[in-house]
Amino acid sequence: MEISAIVPSYNEEKNVPLIYERLTKVLSQISPQYEIIFVNDCSKDNTLETIKTISQQDPHVKYISFSRNFGHQIAVSAGLDFCKGNAVVIIDGDLQDPPELILEMYNKYKEGYKVVYAKRLTREGETWFKKLTAKIFYRILAAMTSIEIPVDVGDFRLIDKAVVNHLRN
Repeated sequence: MEISAIVPSYNEEKNVPLIYERLTKVLSQISPQYEIIFVNDCSKDNTLETIKTISQQDPHVKYISFSRNFGHQIAVSAGLDFCKGNAVVIIDGDLQDPPELILEMYNKYKEGYKVVYAKRLTREGETWFKKLTAKIFYRILAAMTSIEIPVDVGDFRLIDKAVVNHLRN
């Protein structure tokens, strides 16, 4: 598998078809060997049903669904545990990050970079709780690994399989 995209999703039923369409267009330009993994964090709307419908029509699409809401960072971790790509993209399901940037990120990866970050200039629509938990998560993650992880950037990044394996351990 060349590339995986992990999409943590909570109440994103309206965005799932759009991000699926845009990710498919981008990832298929990189390789026919790709997967999109949606991680449903116990959404209250029809997110899971929408993902299931898409996954039945496209074998590139897989999903994980939580029995209760565990939070965004746990959803990312679950996706990392199950992805198979040599390169792995993490992108939020809310479409605040443009999937089309993955092509540029992948080009940097092919140049030899093991981690490629995309940083939003603004973070609109996020609650203070999400910002706080993300801040805590990435500081703990940075303390647990010898790999330098910039804090206070979003989750939109591309990472090499070796980094994913290190994080799994």
